Amino acid sequence: MTGSLFVVGLGPGPACWIAPEAMEALNAASDIVGYQPYIDRIPERAGQLRHGSDNRVELDRAQHALAMATEGRRVAVVSGGDPGVFAMAAAVFEAIESGDPTWRSLDVTVIPGISAMQAAASRLGAPLGHDFCAISLSDNLKPWSIVERRLRAAADGDFVIALYNPASKARPDRIHQAFGLLRDCKSESTPVAFARAIGRDDERIVLTTLGGAEPGLADMSTLVMIGSSETRFIDRPGRTPWMLTPRSYGAGR
Repeated sequence: MTGSLFVVGLGPGPACWIAPEAMEALNAASDIVGYQPYIDRIPERAGQLRHGSDNRVELDRAQHALAMATEGRRVAVVSGGDPGVFAMAAAVFEAIESGDPTWRSLDVTVIPGISAMQAAASRLGAPLGHDFCAISLSDNLKPWSIVERRLRAAADGDFVIALYNPASKARPDRIHQAFGLLRDCKSESTPVAFARAIGRDDERIVLTTLGGAEPGLADMSTLVMIGSSETRFIDRPGRTPWMLTPRSYGAGR
């Protein structure tokens, strides 16, 4: 087959955070496929076709891209953040696994991007300096009971927890339920950060504690960082504190 497919991570927002390899793939693509707001972030190029779609149609989007690649086109499927983190890389390979057997012969390349978790951590200081985990609060593709089980396990393991997809119009209460569960498992003094739209004009960071947090601050543009028992704030006179999870467990106790 002469066609190819690139799964490209655009990072959280600013163009300066898009990797050079990703820009090369986007510039060379005959077709760009993705969620329309992500496509809108890419400068238009003459002769390049753009195939925008709504949210929640990831598998259809992947199948469309693979079908065009089998026709000999050079297709770029775009994701915000990193395509391998709750994003389009999994959808593409799920489509390959269950779809047209010829898709397995395609040249498919995943190009990484800066994840929302990494972008938030860079603004906060060093919250991911020790063991951490990422959990999506979306229960569109998994039962909420599994989310609760994983939150309890993460709290029991004393991980720093990065919460993706914390709230949407369709499920505004899940973030409140998650905080209620974690407050039963962790100290109320645990540091918490709400990092919204990192790298964009409407960026906002709120630092608080597990006991004092207002879960309603979170939306789908927010990454919520919940510390471990070791995580702490470093005060800075007149400036926003840093959030630190030290590399050595138990050393600061």
